[in-house]
Amino acid sequence: MDPTIFQPNAPGTVIPIGNGEYAFVPNPLPPAGWTFPPDLWPLLADAKQQLGILEGLGRNLPNPAILLRPLADREAIRSSRLEGTYATAKELLLFDLEPRESTSELDRANDQREVFNYRRALFHGTNTELPLSARLLKDMHRILLESVRGRDRAPGEFRKVQVAIGGGSTTRFVPPPPERLLECVDPFEKHLHTTSSPFDPLVDSFLAHYQFETIHPFLDGNGRVGRLLLAIMLQQRCGLSKPWLYMSEYFDKNRDDYINYLFRVSTHANWHDWLEFCIQGTIVQAKDTVSRCERLRIAREEFMQRVTNVGGSVRLNLIVENIFHSPFVRVADLPARLGVTYPTARADIQRLVDAEILQEVPNTTPRTFYAPEVYNIAYDDLDNE
Repeated sequence: MDPTIFQPNAPGTVIPIGNGEYAFVPNPLPPAGWTFPPDLWPLLADAKQQLGILEGLGRNLPNPAILLRPLADREAIRSSRLEGTYATAKELLLFDLEPRESTSELDRANDQREVFNYRRALFHGTNTELPLSARLLKDMHRILLESVRGRDRAPGEFRKVQVAIGGGSTTRFVPPPPERLLECVDPFEKHLHTTSSPFDPLVDSFLAHYQFETIHPFLDGNGRVGRLLLAIMLQQRCGLSKPWLYMSEYFDKNRDDYINYLFRVSTHANWHDWLEFCIQGTIVQAKDTVSRCERLRIAREEFMQRVTNVGGSVRLNLIVENIFHSPFVRVADLPARLGVTYPTARADIQRLVDAEILQEVPNTTPRTFYAPEVYNIAYDDLDNE
């Protein structure tokens, strides 16, 4: 890492760590002597307004799973892509029906389970009674690395060796050495507990995301854990009743900017551009979520009407509701779920095919069906990029 690119006002200290290399140790939050830029107030007000619209729409959904499950899936897929792990939405949803162990390093199940684990970690983080803490971060890290390629990278434990970020002849960024790690983590954890930040909760969430990524406390998975933490903070700090907002899609679409703005905070204390980028992303993601939510709500109403038109029943309504939780359904899973025989379950699925709600997925065993309209609204763009 080139120590000369760090300006005198950098929010931390560059220290030698031997062999001619240097590391960056960030100062504790909040940034000393820094105030929120006045020119960003209108953008922040817009972001807060969009969050209010999103919260209002989410609260009025007849079934929050209509929105929550697709959002969590999108976050898992996008955050994993930022780390080079690629799984399509279809792969994730089919893997969810029947998780399996990989048979080799080239097995697609490796990527699928990594994304699957991200969603598990997200569910744990947004449903646990634990406060924002080092323990919660370790718990989510442990879930992320369970039975995947990073399982030998000290899951659930802070690193005890030096790591570096970036490649080439000179490493771009080197986070704190392990012997300085706790002096960074401890004040960070205290900051997570504070209720008296001088900044707006949305701003504070993005400051904390920078801080975590800069500390880089784990051997592997820091990017994913940092974005998990951000998702939890956005819900808890911004007063959202459910985790309606995720940022990984925006970060993934603007990957170079995401990395460069984080880096420029460390080298030049450029909080302005980092926060402008993040607040603008909040607006983009909130609007996108509102649009998908409205389309899913309309689809649900149309589906219920189609069910009525083919002689609806309580069972058919339950299947349709579950379609919004996951648009893939297997006939073999329905007898136990609905308390019916296999022929009855098969007949119910056929009625939903007749109602043009479900289509069969070709070449699947056991027979699997999906709702293309729901899938296209919630996931299709993830498979086309």
